[in-house]
Amino acid sequence: CSMCHGAGLMNAPKFGDKDGWKARNAQGLDTLVEHALKGFNSMPAKGGNPALSDNEVASAVKYMANEAGAGF
Repeated sequence: CSMCHGAGLMNAPKFGDKDGWKARNAQGLDTLVEHALKGFNSMPAKGGNPALSDNEVASAVKYMANEAGAGF
């Protein structure tokens, strides 16, 4: 997650960037988790790490979204 979300690679919203995450967070946690698990636009499924469990991915999504103001 941090490789792309840390630097904003491939149009990923940067970690902690409230403006970058605002529209995504508005979609809701379930949608964000689904996108992270299955892949969406340039983001590969599970961030390109198939060894991650669904719960690990969901936890990372929730953490990043909340750090950008989501309140999930």
